[in-house]
Amino acid sequence: MSVRRAFFVPVVLALGAALSLTACQSGDAAGGAPQSAPPTRAASAPGSAAPAVPAADPAGAAPAPAAPAAPAANGTPAPPKAPAATSAATPAPAGGGDAGGGEAYAYSHPCEAKKLSVRVTTRAEAPGQRVIEVRNQGTTACGLSYYPLLSLGDSHAADRGKDVRPLVPGGLGGAPAYPVAAGQPAYAVLDLNPGGTAGGAAAGVDELNVLADGDHMAAADARSFPLGSGAKVGKPRLGLYRSTVADAAASAAGADRQS
Repeated sequence: MSVRRAFFVPVVLALGAALSLTACQSGDAAGGAPQSAPPTRAASAPGSAAPAVPAADPAGAAPAPAAPAAPAANGTPAPPKAPAATSAATPAPAGGGDAGGGEAYAYSHPCEAKKLSVRVTTRAEAPGQRVIEVRNQGTTACGLSYYPLLSLGDSHAADRGKDVRPLVPGGLGGAPAYPVAAGQPAYAVLDLNPGGTAGGAAAGVDELNVLADGDHMAAADARSFPLGSGAKVGKPRLGLYRSTVADAAASAAGADRQS
């Protein structure tokens, strides 16, 4: 055997063994034991970015459930609170409205004696005049007669038949009453001795009796006030109820008929 043949035979045998091993491995891959299934989510390789998670859509998100109502004292859940009203508040009526009644209300609702305060003072500008202030202390407007019912007499006399009554304005008409708003006063002025006449003054007159409304009040509702020392009563004149003392005094000047 030559040297060339001796070298060739081992090479051929080695090549055949390699081919046989390759064929076995191919057969195992084609029909051998089954391979394990791949994992459903592959692990991220070190250093690689994590897969992005889609953000929740704010528009499509369901509203958060309302907190449960706190239980009442008897264990029954309290009903949910109603939403706050959004409508605008209705403005209060002008001119007094329901709060004070107004003039129309006063015409049909005479003042009650128990809801009035009556005060008599001397007018600073004219010491011979007395200011009668009648204030409505009620919560609604009320109506008075056109002027108070007055009489002047001797506080010590048992017989008041000789009391003096002042002259009052005549020819009255118009509204059925003098309206007085809640909390407001009405003024009337009595001139005890117009013109300061010395002669003919009534003797012993020291008291003024005032009935705020002679049309609707009883005589028992009259209130008495002292005239004070030195007061002289001649032929007194009484004016109408007015909102100011000056207007009431001007009205007294026109008194021309017996009350």
